[in-house]
Amino acid sequence: MTAATIAAMSVTRAWDRAGSLAVSRGGNPAPELVALRDEVPTVDELFTFMRDAELRFRTLRMRIEEHSFTARGEDVVTSEVMLEHPGRAKVLSSLGVADVAAVDYDVWISDGTTIRTYTASRKLGTTRPVRPRLRGLDEDFPGASRVYTPVTPLQMESLPDLFIHPAGYCQNVLATGDCRIGGSTTVAGREALVVECDHPRTVEVAADRPDFAVRVAVDRADGVILRLEESIGGQVTRDAIVVAYAPDVTLPPSAFAFSFPAGTTSLY
Repeated sequence: MTAATIAAMSVTRAWDRAGSLAVSRGGNPAPELVALRDEVPTVDELFTFMRDAELRFRTLRMRIEEHSFTARGEDVVTSEVMLEHPGRAKVLSSLGVADVAAVDYDVWISDGTTIRTYTASRKLGTTRPVRPRLRGLDEDFPGASRVYTPVTPLQMESLPDLFIHPAGYCQNVLATGDCRIGGSTTVAGREALVVECDHPRTVEVAADRPDFAVRVAVDRADGVILRLEESIGGQVTRDAIVVAYAPDVTLPPSAFAFSFPAGTTSLY
């Protein structure tokens, strides 16, 4: 046996199944893993379970509070999420944690074909079609080259998208670091498994250092992310936590209604 063969055998391949095709049951997509076993899963099993998180509910209402810690102090952004498969979603983001509607807020809303956004502080609105999926991304590609296709798309590179569609984050960030299951916890009254990851790959230059670490709390029943904590040198720099989580709730008829206020400037 050559040295190259031994070296290849010693390397553990990182999880790369974010874009794997969903299992079909009765013509509809279904989770590959319906539920986790009672014992602690492996990291790969948990990532596969997380990939199919959105397939475990029909509607969802969720509130996320994101705390960021910088030299200027603490900043808090609250995101209210309402979702109904397939395609309907609304996210209202505002500064602070007040229960009343803030003056400075952003709206992102989609019906599956059209996306509208509104920034209250500047009275700016946009209306545009949903970005079409790239063609040719089929099962013939290697796992890491496939793209996850959500049932209900959310705003790209946003916390709601990361929490509800965690497949890409598992593959492109967590799987690039040293991952382990670090026990269990409770978030928003839900049992969650804790994933600890040391020095994952990141595109942020400030966090590209060996003492950068991530802790993620994953809902044991649905697989969505309930908490994301980032730290550098043991100091927490970001803590995003779900403070309200309600899957399969009845949403009001006005849940996805929105009209641009008078005086709105439309960019496109």
